[in-house]
Formats: sequence, structure tokens, C-alpha cells
Amino acid sequence: MRAVVVTKYGELPEVRSVPEPAVAEGSVVLKVEATGLCRSDWHGWMGHDPDIVLPHVPGHELAGTIAALGAGVSGWSVGDRVTTPFICACGRCEQCLSGNHQVCPNQLQPGFNYWGSYAEYVAIPYAQVNLVRLPDDMPFTTAAGLGCRFATSFRAIHHVGRVREGEQVAIFGCGGVGLSAVMIAAALGAEVTAIDTNPAALHLAHQQGATHTATPEALTTERFHVTVDALGSNELIQQALEHLAPRGRHLQIGLLPTGVQLDVGRLISQELQWLGSHGMPAHAYPEMLTLVAAGNLTPANLITRTITLDETPTALTALTNGTPAGVTVIVP
Repeated sequence: MRAVVVTKYGELPEVRSVPEPAVAEGSVVLKVEATGLCRSDWHGWMGHDPDIVLPHVPGHELAGTIAALGAGVSGWSVGDRVTTPFICACGRCEQCLSGNHQVCPNQLQPGFNYWGSYAEYVAIPYAQVNLVRLPDDMPFTTAAGLGCRFATSFRAIHHVGRVREGEQVAIFGCGGVGLSAVMIAAALGAEVTAIDTNPAALHLAHQQGATHTATPEALTTERFHVTVDALGSNELIQQALEHLAPRGRHLQIGLLPTGVQLDVGRLISQELQWLGSHGMPAHAYPEMLTLVAAGNLTPANLITRTITLDETPTALTALTNGTPAGVTVIVP
């Protein structure tokens, strides 16, 4: 198969022919119909993830059709249209048995601790608990973003942050995760302020339901019930915490390769909550898919560019200079 292969961190990957993944017991192999270009993949390409072993194929948010079924996988057939969370949980550990697949200690992640979806085929382990059936009328390009950015934001805003109607919510960073969070918070009835340095991203945020848009330096005395770092920036986190109202909730979605310093004294004195959120398990997808089918959520509106596998190496490395507005989807 053809795949995007990283051989050195921080250097331009190449598209080359590599062996197709084998189908192991309990797994499936998917024909990749669409996969998202995500900043998390850029972090991996930069060498920020210790699980990656070179040579490596990135890609972790995807949709496709089942090409092969491993022994022990039931209820699925070759040709079924599916997506999967980027966290492939084992389904057997204490966390999984409690429903918290997103923090499974045995998790495997395509594009990180094994070869991912910037390819024509990808393997999905623990398939019985990680496959999500797609509606027949949902385009693969729309479904690709559900495995990471959109599902991550849905669980963070709705389940972890418990955003309610009428609350003031500030979302720092309007890439794919941030725009998804804007759309979801607005659909829940929150008054959303979107914050970014990119005018095009702020324009998209306004289209997706943000009541207010601002650059980080434009914020002054505003206070919010909920703040969200959807980028992964120590500077933005400090600003987000400064703008939290007493007893406010901060949602951390963006990855932080270098960590963050927190004013714990202020967290205590103002009774602020720091809430981490990491993906969403497959069993939680039906609620989100129902809202998409009803038109309450429209993730297709976030897609601004579709590229080929051959265009992917340049697009991935270009994230060094900033994330383009909207979501980019790769069609192998």
C-alpha cells in the first residue's frame, strides 16, 4: 500500500510503498476512505511523543470500510462503513469495565504507538469495543473528524465540562478542536467567546455559533464560567485561568509537550476546577451521531480543504507555521 512515512523527526516525510497491515485476532483492517490532518500528528512528527518508533506512519482520526476481519470479531462484515476513537481501548481492564475506555492503560493509538491512517489501509485493534457504525448517508470526509477533534470536543464540553444553557464560555484556539468546541457549546445554549490570532479562524468560529470573537490581547476584564484551551499553550492557559470567574471550570483539551505551571493558590482560593479531557469512547458515540443526524451539530461545516496522500507531507510540515483555518481532510 501507499503511505506517508516519517523517517526523521522534523524532516519532510515521503509517500512510499509499504506492506499492508496484517489482520490479527480481535482486530480488523480498514480501507482508509478519509483521514484528518491533525496538529497531534504534527507533535508526533516533531518527536514530542515517546511512543513513536521510526520509521512511522502518522494518522489517527479516520473513517473507512472494513477490508478484513480477524478471528473473534463478531457482528461486523467486510464492507461495513465505520469510524473509531483514536484511543483503541482493550475493553477488559478496570477502566474499560467502568465505561472509561478513554483512559484505558492498555490503549493503542493509531499514528502513535503503531502505524496510523496516512495510508491506504490501517489496522484497528480490540475491534469489538472500538468500532463505530456510520450512518449510510454520512460522507467519509465528515466522519473522519469524529474520531478525534469533534468527539474529543463533544465529550469535553458536554460530559466533562457540563456546559449549560446561558453560561459564558471562552474557547482559546480555533483550530479543528476549538471550532468543534464552539459549535457544540453554542448548540448547548452557551454564550461563546472564541479567541484566536487568525482572523479567518475567528470568522469560521462566528459562523459556527460564537457570539463574540477576540484576539488574546483584546481580552480585558471579562470573566467566564468555563474556559477551554483547545490549542496546548502555557501562555493561553494562564490567560484562561485569569479570566475564570470564581468557581469556574477550565477544560484542558490541547496537548502540552512541555507541561504547564499552575497557580495552585488561586485554584484553591477561587475554588477553580481544572478538568482534563482525553477523547471519547466508542460506546458514547450514538448520542453525538443522533445530534449530527438531526442537524443540531454539523461537523461537515468545519471542513475547509481536502487533499491527497501526495500532498500530505507538505501539509503536515506546514503546521509548523500555524494551523490553517478549518479542518483539512486527506482522501488517500
